[in-house]
Order: sequence, then C-alpha cells, then structure tokens
Amino acid sequence: MKRKIKTFITVTGLTLFAAVQLYPLYWLFMFSLKSNADILMSDNILGWPSVFQWENYATVFSRSTIPRYLLNSAIYSGATVVLVGVLTAMAAYALARMRWRLSKTVLMVFVVGIMIPVHAALLPLYQVLEATHLRSTPYVGLIIVYVAGGIPMSVMILTSFFKAIPQEMEEAALIDGCTIYGAFRRIMLPLIMPALATVSIFTVMNTWNDLLLVQTYVDVNTYKTITVGVLDFVGIHARKLGLVGAGLVVATVPVIVIYILFSERIQKSLLQGAIKG
Repeated sequence: MKRKIKTFITVTGLTLFAAVQLYPLYWLFMFSLKSNADILMSDNILGWPSVFQWENYATVFSRSTIPRYLLNSAIYSGATVVLVGVLTAMAAYALARMRWRLSKTVLMVFVVGIMIPVHAALLPLYQVLEATHLRSTPYVGLIIVYVAGGIPMSVMILTSFFKAIPQEMEEAALIDGCTIYGAFRRIMLPLIMPALATVSIFTVMNTWNDLLLVQTYVDVNTYKTITVGVLDFVGIHARKLGLVGAGLVVATVPVIVIYILFSERIQKSLLQGAIKG
C-alpha cells in the first residue's frame, strides 16, 4: 500500500511538472491561430480561438522569408554538428587514450577556450574573417566561428567519456590486428554515441538560437538565420499578433523535433555518467 501511494504521488508530481513545462507551447500554438480580436478584445486569452486562423501559417510560408531563414539555420546547424562531432571525437580520443608530451597542455588550451566570453572575441574574429575574405563567403565564415565556439565544451565532454572506457577493450582490438584507426572507428565511436548525441544537441541549440554572431558577421540577408528572420518578421507584422505567433511556432518546432530525436541517447549519456561517477 505504501509503495502504491508513493508511486501515485510520484506520477502525479511528474505529470503536473510536465503540464507546466508543456503549457507555454500549447499557449503559443493557440495564440498563433487567433485573430487580433480574439487576442485583444476577448476575455478568452488562454483558451481556444473563436475561429481558427490557419491562414497565418500559410502566410508565414508563402509571403515571408522565414522558409529561407529556416534553410539557412539548418545548413549552419547541420554543418556545425558534423564538423564539431568529427573533430572533437578525434581530439578527445587523442587526449584521453594516447600518451604524448603535450597532451595535458593541449587539454588546458581547450579549457581556456571555454572561459573566453563570446563578446571578447567579436572584434578579433571580425578582423580575421575580414582579412581572410571569409566573411563575404556564403556560410563558410560563420560556420567556422560556430565550430570554433563548439569545440572546447565538446572536447571536455567526450574526453571524460573516453577516459571512462576500460583500456582492455582497445588493447584486445589491437591484439586481434585492428589498427589504431580501426579501434577508434569500430569500438570507441559506438561506445561514445550517447555522449556525441549530447554534444550534438548542445551544438544545435547554441547554433540555432544564436543572434549576435549572425548580426555581426553576416551582412547579406539571404544568408541570415531564423533568429534574424523572426526578429524582422515581428517588426514587419507587429500589428498582426496571431501571424507573429505563427512565425514563432515555425521557428521553435525544429528545435523541439531535434531534441525529441536525440532525447533517448541523451538520457543514456546521463545514466552512464551517473553510473561511472
């Protein structure tokens, strides 16, 4: 009986917590389907719209630049995730599993990279990109900046996971004739997939939600991201609140979908870290 009561209390508490977390998304979706009359002149601000304004979403996709900005964000995020994942996996493997003279020094360099605020690097990065003509190159300059910003934290996360893997697994592969590259690709990479998923979701979130770097390093609107698109969209349609809500929903949904796709691996990563700790 005590166990049933405890289970009931736990389930009820978690359900209420989930409802509190999900309600803002529900409210934003309902907000996006309302007219100005429903929002400004009605007492039912928290309820369903009197008439569902689905044309708000049609307007977002057909009469705005948000689809183009979504594509740009997908390009920036996808390229950054791939490059950060590949580079940091190799770097963390070398730092955690190989013995060489400057390994600790290089690791400290990555640690210092975490402590440098982005605002302190805005001007030096701008000068470097301008001098190398990368700032005017579509996508390339900003992707390099995103990759450089994502590497330090990713290296720290993956290094801790590599250190927790027993050395005997790698030694057995080498005895069986596997090269160091084969051991990395066939044994180590599958074992750190949960950690790579965690790194990927953090990288996507930081890249997708960025506004400062896009506004600083990208001059051409054609290559700007969804955060800039939403900002411009809100400015243009400030008097059409439901339309603004539809734009916000369209900008938010991709991040939620990505998190759902990676959530299982992130949970495994946290569980493995707790067990190993």
